Amino acid sequence: MNLHTVSTGSPAEPETVSGDREEMNQKDFEQSEQAAGKAFRRILPFIFICYVVSYLDRTNVSFAALGMNADLGITAEQFGFGAGMFFIGYFLFEVPSNLIMQKVGARIWIARIMISWGLISMATAFVSGPLSFAFARFCLGVAEAGFTPGIYLFFTYWFPGSWRAKITAAFLVGIPVANIIGAPLSGMLMQITGHEHIRNWQWLLLLEGFPAVILGVLCLFFLNDRPEKANWLSDTEKSLLSRRLKNEQQQIEKAHGSSLRDALRNPLLYLLAFINFCGIVGSIGVGLWMPQIIRQLGVSHTTTGFLTALPYICAAFSMLFWARRANASGHRIRWISGALVIAAFALACSAIVNEPVLKMLALCFTVSGILAFQASFWALPSGFLTGSAAAGGLAMIVSVGNLGGFVGPSLIGYIRQSSGGFTWALLAVSAVLLIGAFSVALIKDPYRKAQ
Repeated sequence: MNLHTVSTGSPAEPETVSGDREEMNQKDFEQSEQAAGKAFRRILPFIFICYVVSYLDRTNVSFAALGMNADLGITAEQFGFGAGMFFIGYFLFEVPSNLIMQKVGARIWIARIMISWGLISMATAFVSGPLSFAFARFCLGVAEAGFTPGIYLFFTYWFPGSWRAKITAAFLVGIPVANIIGAPLSGMLMQITGHEHIRNWQWLLLLEGFPAVILGVLCLFFLNDRPEKANWLSDTEKSLLSRRLKNEQQQIEKAHGSSLRDALRNPLLYLLAFINFCGIVGSIGVGLWMPQIIRQLGVSHTTTGFLTALPYICAAFSMLFWARRANASGHRIRWISGALVIAAFALACSAIVNEPVLKMLALCFTVSGILAFQASFWALPSGFLTGSAAAGGLAMIVSVGNLGGFVGPSLIGYIRQSSGGFTWALLAVSAVLLIGAFSVALIKDPYRKAQ
């Protein structure tokens, strides 16, 4: 398998898969760079906030479980299964959602996704047992399906290949930021007492689901589907950026085709989907269970919230550093694989050690490694996907990967229920991360021949 057409240059380097310099003179190229920079400054902050809220809404149940499980009689195995049902709904509807977005436009479809998931997230506060909890999580996955691959697809409409590593890494910082903000907030909300009819975990789900509805409405006024529709770009900027993107997409089409059928015939698509699956087994598995892992240290709900945020504070810095180094390296594959190796060994250490400080340190390295992997991994797919191939192919990689969001929590819940602790559960997830690291190594490094 060969990724020679994948753009791995930094945003400061104009060489991309489309051969930009051959298609545009220097002045036009520089103006298209200025237009992309203006789009970056306008689009990214809003999309970033939306992603923070989306990640918070899919993981805040990890804190709700600290009170919900006891109130509703939900066992560890039932919680892991129910929490993971989110990703079954996501998997089933992700590809159709992305194909619909390509037809109706990002502005309307992203708004629909956010409003519906916000309402369902709030409705989860009224579940009454393990079955209704699993059903609510499944519905939340159906509602949110297509958001993440839709954003990746939206980026291909706006940003040339040489910008994608930068904007993807900046976008994915939303994962640690969601936990840095959300974990302490969720911990404090879980301290709410004195309300007979609405319990603390219900307040948490109601209050944290509402911002998605507001942001969904704002999408209708803030987002533009493509550069041609942006009234905040000059006519020249619209023309040059659109031309550059069109040139790039034509080059990708020549190399890989642009139909969904072309993407589905490419074995690289399935390898990337499996690698993403392994990473998400670790990311969601550890993320959804971390508050309960930390709670076993004997700390309060509020302290659990702040301690849960600590690994994500470390990860916010490490993933940007890792993405920058991987982007500048002639051996990007080594960096992607290395991040998973670090995460796997750190998670194994966290499973074995009992000393609180060492356990927290190991969890910091685990989360940092997983998110460093995600930040560097997502620059790869857009190098061989465009058109319907991008809409369906990106959704396929994300949706198959998101099955790991079902397997990870369920695996940990089942093994914990059987063994009575987290040790063997975390060791099993560590093994999955190692398999992912070895799978990354199967991708041929596109720079070895060039150097």
